[in-house]
Amino acid sequence: MQNQKDVSFRETLLIYPGYAFEYLIETLNDSSHKKFFNVPRLGGTKYDVLPYSIRVLLEAAVRNCDGFLMKREDVMNILDWKTKQSNVEVPFFPARVLLQDFTGIPAMVDFAAMREAVKTLGGDPKKVHPACPTDLTVDHSLQIDFNKCAIQNAPNPGGGDLQKAGKLSPLRVQPKKLPCRGQTTCRGSCDSGELGRNSGKFSSQIENTPILCPFHLQPVPEPETVLKNQEVEFGRNRERLQFFKWSSRVFKNVAVIPPGTGMAHQVNLEYLSRVVFQEEDLLFPDSVVGTDSHITMVNGLGILGWGVGGIETEAVMLGLPVSLTLPEVVGCELTGSSNPFVTSIDVVLGITKHLRQVGVAGKFVEFFGSGVSQLSIVDRTTIANMCPEYGAILSFFPVDNVTLKHLEHTGFDKAKLKSMKTYLKAVKLFRNDQDNSGEPEYSQVIQINLNSIVPSVSGPKRPQDRVALTDMKSDFQACLNEKVGFKGFQIAAEKQNDIISIHYEGSEYKLSHGSVVIAAVISCTNNCNPSVMLAAGLLAKKAVEAGLRVKPYIRTSLSPGSGMVTHYLSSSGVLPYLSKLGFEIVGYGCSTCVGNTAPLSEAVLNAVKQGDLVTCGVLSGSKSFEGRLCDCVRASYLASPPLVVAYAIAGTVNVDFQTEPLGTDPTGKSIYLHDIWPSREEVHQIEEEHVVLSMFKELKEKIEMGNKRWNSLEAPDSVLFPWDLKSAYIRCPSFFDKLTKEPVALQPIENAHVLLYLGDSVTTDHISPAGSIARSSAAAKYLTNRGLTPREFNSYGARRGNDAVMTRGTFANIKLFNKFIGKPAPKTVHFPSGQTLDVFEAAELYQKEGIPLIILAGKKYGSGNSRDWAAKGPYLLGVKAVLAESYEKIHKDHLIGIGIAPLQFLPGENADSLGLSGRETFSLTFPEELSPGVTLNIKTSTGKVFSVIASFENDVEVTLYKHGGLLNFVARKFS
Repeated sequence: MQNQKDVSFRETLLIYPGYAFEYLIETLNDSSHKKFFNVPRLGGTKYDVLPYSIRVLLEAAVRNCDGFLMKREDVMNILDWKTKQSNVEVPFFPARVLLQDFTGIPAMVDFAAMREAVKTLGGDPKKVHPACPTDLTVDHSLQIDFNKCAIQNAPNPGGGDLQKAGKLSPLRVQPKKLPCRGQTTCRGSCDSGELGRNSGKFSSQIENTPILCPFHLQPVPEPETVLKNQEVEFGRNRERLQFFKWSSRVFKNVAVIPPGTGMAHQVNLEYLSRVVFQEEDLLFPDSVVGTDSHITMVNGLGILGWGVGGIETEAVMLGLPVSLTLPEVVGCELTGSSNPFVTSIDVVLGITKHLRQVGVAGKFVEFFGSGVSQLSIVDRTTIANMCPEYGAILSFFPVDNVTLKHLEHTGFDKAKLKSMKTYLKAVKLFRNDQDNSGEPEYSQVIQINLNSIVPSVSGPKRPQDRVALTDMKSDFQACLNEKVGFKGFQIAAEKQNDIISIHYEGSEYKLSHGSVVIAAVISCTNNCNPSVMLAAGLLAKKAVEAGLRVKPYIRTSLSPGSGMVTHYLSSSGVLPYLSKLGFEIVGYGCSTCVGNTAPLSEAVLNAVKQGDLVTCGVLSGSKSFEGRLCDCVRASYLASPPLVVAYAIAGTVNVDFQTEPLGTDPTGKSIYLHDIWPSREEVHQIEEEHVVLSMFKELKEKIEMGNKRWNSLEAPDSVLFPWDLKSAYIRCPSFFDKLTKEPVALQPIENAHVLLYLGDSVTTDHISPAGSIARSSAAAKYLTNRGLTPREFNSYGARRGNDAVMTRGTFANIKLFNKFIGKPAPKTVHFPSGQTLDVFEAAELYQKEGIPLIILAGKKYGSGNSRDWAAKGPYLLGVKAVLAESYEKIHKDHLIGIGIAPLQFLPGENADSLGLSGRETFSLTFPEELSPGVTLNIKTSTGKVFSVIASFENDVEVTLYKHGGLLNFVARKFS
């Protein structure tokens, strides 16, 4: 039943997944002859009340049960989730792994180094491959060298060479002139070269979109800034990219997503998702862990996934599970139906706010109820993507008919979809609103009535001042009365109804307080959820068809966040209707939202001054401050794109859309907002048919075709990577330098000095190298000695493939408080000489003298974000053990995984209570039969003897430590 690619790996580890539950294997009842583990048979009624997300964990446990890494006891614990939640730890084998480049490069470097070690031990290096499918995206390393409006900014070439970078790409661009089209606001030439050298006005530009003329916001034909930044990026990261390309060629189960394609979580959603995996003839649920916090996005497709640290991810690649405490699952029941005027963004932000208030940190959230079917896949994935905002591990939406329809639009094969649905129903992982039997039981149930989510706008002076749409008229009138302040304009009561007539383009119009004079649809803040842009287009279509128009004196504009928005507005047929109402595309840059709007007409300006009118601007951006749009526009409101169009048609914000019409049709009939407001069903249908399909096709083409730079990039295809000894980016790490064919007996730690004496809550940020490389640091000295200048240092993140840089950056945080020093500094004392040195320099001296090292710490050592180099760095510094009062569990697991012993003071004891100064030397011996939680004795050079706990929690951790860590364990199995 195993994938043949993994058989040799599984056999070398003596692992036979699923054999303990082989009797559950059945053939799918759809004539496809596919097989699956019929897990519901295992638990009966117990299974039927499990949350869907826990059912996915259970299936993975059954399928991977080997009696060692996954025990039958673990399977039963998951099945008994109702009584075991929050009390037991269980292993989880994800179906696949997703890496981004910063965490991906050290993982792939370790695999390359493992091939070297296996060969040295007499094994076949060709056997070294990740055990599960691994996708790697390389777009996390983008830096901005050239300002989007000022090409002349000095680049930061890092470790690259701009001249060499130019040779990588045939896409060099010569500036071309764009003839001025006679706009009255254009005050200069539109030469893109002059723009680059002289322009200081156009200060913002949306990513991956054309450069705009700062005078009239028309696109310049070629995005020179984008190309120039890409040139520098390829030059700076050439060595890393070549290494990634080598990795994709020689390692099975590794796919590299070419640069310039997109970020990890978006690519994971649109291209890499399987929903149901198929290996050989075996079906099982898709699941993923990855090194990006927004991996959670895929839970909107019914795929269990979350972000983890580099070592956990690397462990999964090496065939080991992720360990997690069996989580509580909060059931979130969505009931009711949303207000017709509520947009997708209103719904997403409303649910996010509710979850944050309830408190779901560290838990699974699972959605159910009749309201779920009203959410499009885009809505679901956006809610799941917001997990970092409300602290849940993940927010899970089980697969339903909406999911399958979405997958069909993304190009999934129909036969595959049919088998997928049959399988999901067979294992009770398919959600059906019509079937309420066997509803899961949750740790806690919260209800969100979609009726409670109301459409709103923000303003008139600050973005945080939200106003329900139904209260807009009364709120604006209150603002006229209030004293001048955050909301008030203090207009005298006798002047609040003043009306000023204007003549514009041969017609007479009337302006009053609340009149809309600027209306701008801007999509830069709405790209992740295109439904609101489509809603604006559909509303415009219905308005035009009803005979409604926007008064010509209102400055209207449409500024998409990217060319993709223009594409789907055009392909869905709504763009001409937006143009008919005056919402024509003015460019792809920050225009109205940053005050870059064409001047209002003299007639409007004179009327505003004459009547001292509080006129309004309405836009779909993210900022609304008084005077931001124009000095004469005192009220500025933020609204969804369809509401921007609606207020433009009404011509005023002083309107109650529930009771007052937008206008009249040619026959004099009143037209209300509800008459032309598009339904969510209409928007979702067009979103699926025009947006999802086109976005998926474009992404698929990008990934499969690559780009000219990536395709022309030369990379080796040898079995072993040809390490360049001159490289400051990629280096063979020293993890395997002393590797033997068989693990040696555990060696005692004798006369170890304390490298650092730390207090409570030392985080991985204090330990792991991160950010820029300080010029006075040990890493800077190393790079300088290799001939690099400070402007070429790049960052620790970019140099994660060089252990020499990363080791020197370990404990280099300027906020590190070492009790030996007495103040924050990345320093310590080398006791044999009495010198105060950089941490790396002291550790280097200790290693030359053959002296082992330990770290003394207080409570919660290693808290904070999961960082692999927080364990790898201390190991390479020569640290043999950490002695702390308590640990962040993930970091403790990392220490074991790299070969450092996590020792813990007995309850109630610490360094102070034991009278330890940290200046002593420490010695301890491990028993021949090391067991989880065993008590060990430590003897100091002062004669003091005290007991500590070896903080190993199970036999797997003990086995890994005996081998000197995870990497050594796997390398021996391969050799």
